[in-house]
Amino acid sequence: MNPSDASGAFDPKQFLNVGEFESVAYARMTKMASDYFRSGAWGENTLRWNVQAWEQIRVYHRAMVDVSKRSTATTLLGSPSAFPFIIAPAALHKLACKEGEIATARAASSRGVPLILSSLSSTGVEEVCRAAKDVDVWMQLYIGKERSHVLDLAARAHAAGCKALVLTVDAPVWGVRERDIRNGFCLPPDIEVVNLMRSSRDGAGHGAEGGLTGHSGAGIAEALGWTIDASLSWKDLDWLVSKVSLPIMVKGICRVDDACRAVDAGAKGVLVSNHGGRQLDGAPATAESLEAVADAVGDRACVIVDGGIRRGVDVLRALALGAHGASAARPILWGLGAGGEAGVARVLELLQTEFDLAMALAGCATLEEITADLLLG
Repeated sequence: MNPSDASGAFDPKQFLNVGEFESVAYARMTKMASDYFRSGAWGENTLRWNVQAWEQIRVYHRAMVDVSKRSTATTLLGSPSAFPFIIAPAALHKLACKEGEIATARAASSRGVPLILSSLSSTGVEEVCRAAKDVDVWMQLYIGKERSHVLDLAARAHAAGCKALVLTVDAPVWGVRERDIRNGFCLPPDIEVVNLMRSSRDGAGHGAEGGLTGHSGAGIAEALGWTIDASLSWKDLDWLVSKVSLPIMVKGICRVDDACRAVDAGAKGVLVSNHGGRQLDGAPATAESLEAVADAVGDRACVIVDGGIRRGVDVLRALALGAHGASAARPILWGLGAGGEAGVARVLELLQTEFDLAMALAGCATLEEITADLLLG
């Protein structure tokens, strides 16, 4: 795949599917950056299963259905989207492209697709919300050791215009990503985790006004260990629900009992996720977890799934399994690394176009017609 025309300019139309961006993007990054984005935990089995599980789901398409008029538009937790998709949170977009999250947000806006901003982003939430002027932004959070910082970031996100908070609950400790250890992963000097800058008085985040320290260490576990907390429990979700007014989605669910407990505690949505295979290697593929969770939650909350989404037909499969929408991060990073804003826009265009065609070929003129019987024959 040659992503450039004769003049050397980036030509997004030369990419015919999302997967073609991957090798181009990684070739343009440093090895440390590409390994950081591509890595899974331990043997990377869950990372691999995520993709394979979607591929193995057969779609028993309906014949002789009038699909001449179709609509892919929907809303996810009140946020409009051009199709049932939201960009998943991923850290440090500036490792892939100089403009980082700004390029991602602009592309999302151009394609009418909302995005979830990682709290480990390399661009501030205020800047990202301004760049994503025509679509909604949600803010991903961890509950770390410093609870006051969680509320501060939630308040910043609300003030910036974010429409929801996404609480990640599958990282009481950081998973072991062996590629990062081998590379001695650390943040380049020109990139900061700006939403989590810490004050400098005592080195533990309780500091004087103005002074900020950066983040350093061999890998995320050392650099940002303070942002998570192994004592995290359901009482912390109760606490967060009681303290904020934005709707909360709980991300990192693979079990029915956890999904129901999250909704019972006041969560407005659950995101079936295994952190892209980057936490517990051996966790089930999200396509394997989704149906039972969606059935148990029913109409009480919005259900989104991420992990291994690579084609528009995967989004159709997700809806047939009961999700309201799907999400992905790595394909967005591939587009960003290969061609910046134009690359991300092309990735979103391809996914939406494939989804629309998959609807037609499966005999579905509306989203409501994407039902479980498509997977049963």
